Amino acid sequence: MSTILGAQLPKDEFLFGLRHFGKLPSMRFARLFPMDRDPDSGQPMHVRLDGAAALIYDGAPWLFGKPTGESLAWLDGDLLAPVTPSKVVCVGRNYAAHAKELGHEVPKEPLLFFKPPSAIIGPFGTVELPKESERVEYESEIAVVMGKVVRRVDRQEALSSIFGVTAAVDVTARDLQRRDVQFTRGKGFDTFCPIGPEIRTDLDLCALRVRGFRNGELAQDGDVADMLWDIPTLVSYISQVMTLMPGDVILTGTPEGVGPLVHGDRFSVEICNRDKSQLSPPLLLDVQCATE
Repeated sequence: MSTILGAQLPKDEFLFGLRHFGKLPSMRFARLFPMDRDPDSGQPMHVRLDGAAALIYDGAPWLFGKPTGESLAWLDGDLLAPVTPSKVVCVGRNYAAHAKELGHEVPKEPLLFFKPPSAIIGPFGTVELPKESERVEYESEIAVVMGKVVRRVDRQEALSSIFGVTAAVDVTARDLQRRDVQFTRGKGFDTFCPIGPEIRTDLDLCALRVRGFRNGELAQDGDVADMLWDIPTLVSYISQVMTLMPGDVILTGTPEGVGPLVHGDRFSVEICNRDKSQLSPPLLLDVQCATE
């Protein structure tokens, strides 16, 4: 028996996971639109980042997009949210310490809710604080991007259906969440789902950390070993309820340390190895009061 994400797996499943994640070439996928181009001159492009070059694909790689043979130079400001999912499925209270800090019991099974795709913004975007809320908080998360259509799959098939991993923030109007009980309003405002900057396909899912920084100070630091349900289990569980489509996003829960966002804040999230070495550039965000 071996361990992936804190779960005991048979040897053949463990090796399958290594083949799927640990032995793939390192690939970094993103979506961009060059800042120096006329907004009416074309559509955002799916690319594979290779140093200073962005290798252009003819479509999303999880939808069988292939390299076109063309490339261009890119800048951070060119990057958009790397994915445009049909849905964003979120998992609440998947770290026991986070459930405790909110005054909740640990759930007996994964607690699922949605964020609307309209809430998505990309890296270097701005989170808008809505006038309806007096308490907006950050929740740093590991986001999983699906690579296949899956329905009612087991853990092994769930593992093989994952395309890659990126960073996300489950921005939450905590006062509205508590008042409504239902999560839709408190989680669903425009700009409340930052994702990016890139999707990595080669990460070892049993050795990840997610770290959140508010104005340069470490606010959250969570290890996947502390998850109540590991990532393959979450994908399998969700697939018993709904069909997951290629490009769909799953936010896998936030560790303890959530706190408020206020006008003028800068917040960042990074995905790291267990030794805290950074695996990809951080997701960087500004925070401002909504103008409408």
